[in-house]
Order: sequence, then structure tokens, then C-alpha cells
Amino acid sequence: MSIVLAHLSDPHILDLRGVPLHRMLLNKRLTGWLNLRLKRGHKHRPSVVEAMMADLRALAPDHVAITGDLTNLALEPEFEAALAMIERLGMHPSQVSVVPGNHDLYTEGSRRSRRFGTYFEKYITSDLDLAVELPGGRFPYVRLRDDLALIGLSSAVPRLPLIASGRLGEAQRRALREALDHPEVRSRVPVVLSHHPIVDPLGRLGPLMRGLEDLADFRDVLDHGRDVLALHGHWHRRGHERLAGARGATIHRLGATSASLVHHDEEKMASYNVYEIDRASGLVRAHARVWNAATERFEDAALPDGAGQTG
Repeated sequence: MSIVLAHLSDPHILDLRGVPLHRMLLNKRLTGWLNLRLKRGHKHRPSVVEAMMADLRALAPDHVAITGDLTNLALEPEFEAALAMIERLGMHPSQVSVVPGNHDLYTEGSRRSRRFGTYFEKYITSDLDLAVELPGGRFPYVRLRDDLALIGLSSAVPRLPLIASGRLGEAQRRALREALDHPEVRSRVPVVLSHHPIVDPLGRLGPLMRGLEDLADFRDVLDHGRDVLALHGHWHRRGHERLAGARGATIHRLGATSASLVHHDEEKMASYNVYEIDRASGLVRAHARVWNAATERFEDAALPDGAGQTG
């Protein structure tokens, strides 16, 4: 019997209640807030996220994975709202796994306070003691769930304004390699969660501005001779790309859109992905539940094949 895994990303919850003005004006948050407010036709809507939570409750998946950018400016009220969002799923913490995005470690202050790991502590627990201490918590975590081995990574690091690139780091990559080689993981389907994808964005400056600094080393670790599912967000575009590994296996890149973004491009419209997975066959089926703005409901849709890269 297949395991049903739901995957959402990038709700970008914005909540400025009780935030002093100086916390908005004296750091990167000012450009982040302006960027969100000045986009035309690209609107993040909390009501869509609420509808998604209701749709997920009706679907009743075995597990939910959230690949980062739960918050927009890494403020305490945003983390509180994001935590409340997850709790509205009505699922046990062992059934929900989260990893941080660049917006969740948006400033040095959010890194120093270890805000992400504090608020989402019960959603980043590990069944194997392989993790290293990072600003967002202890990563990678490994959560063994029936046929799945969910491996959560942190690619989030504070950057200068307008730069959204990420990094795993040598220690985390080494721990990931150990996790993939562990007997408990090798007997299951490995599902790797990271905010940044395992391929570079398009454009000359894409990798520098929005990519993963140690992408080549990350890909080398994932190419371990067995099929692996690599879930991500960050691009706000859903898609399924099959990458051939040098050792004969397939790396399935599975991208999710922003959970809150109402967009004219159907591949960027708010949605979440649904994967059916079993130990013998790996990824059996993948599709999306996409927001229909006219009917105000989520509906089944295909996951676009191919690169689906964005600049």
C-alpha cells in the first residue's frame, strides 16, 4: 500500500503586529517588505493558505512536508502564525516535517536567536543522531515513517538585501552522506527536503543571486546509486524533473509553488503536491492540487515535466 505524502512550500506569512518601526527600517526587512508590497498581480493571500489547510484536512495524507519560507521577514508574530497554520492541519507533529527557507533566517538577529528551531522544534525531531548544529536547528534530521526516510536539510543562511542564495556546508553534506548510507534509510525510499532546489536557476546571475552555493557537492552526495526524491520550494513553480545520476539511479526533483501566491501563470498558482510512494516501486504517482481562483477551490492538476527553471 502506498504512502501519501503532501508537499507545500513558501506560504510567506506576513505579520507585523506589535513590531517596532526600527526593526523594519534598520535592516534587510525594509527591502523585503517593499518587494512584497510593490509586486503587481502577484499577491500572497492568507485566505488561500487557509483554504489549503482545509483541503489538506479533507485529503488526510499520511505525512506533510513543508520546504521553507513559512515566514516572510522572520518576525516572531510570523512564526507564531506559521505554527498556528501547521496546528490547524490537526496532525500529530510526527506527521509533519519542515525545513527553513531563506526568509526564515532573513536577518542575523533571526539566526542568533535560533528562532526557526525554537518555534518548530517538534517538527524537526530526528530518529537518527547524525545532525550538526546549524542556525535553524539541528540538521539533517532523519524521520523514519513506514516506507519513507524523510531527511530534512537547512540551506538557509542570512544574506545581503536582494540576495536569496543558500548553502548546506561541508558538515551537513557529510552528515547527509552518512544518513543516505544508514541501513534504516537504505531499506526505505529516501525523501530529501531542502528549500533551495538541486539545479541552478536560469540567467547569468541566477546561481549567484538565488542558487545553492555548494550545489555540485550536494548533487554528488545525492547521487549515491539509489533513486531519491528531492523536494524543494524557493522558485514558486511546481514541476517534476527526472535527473539521471552517474551511478544509474534517478534523482526526482519535485518543486512546489508558493502556498499563498495567486498568479496569472498557472504553473505558479498556489498549490501543493501529492506523492504516492511505496518501498518497492519508489515514486508511484505525483500530481498537484491547484487553486482555482474562479471557483475558490483546489483541483487536481498534473505536475509539469522537465526543468521548469526560472530566473
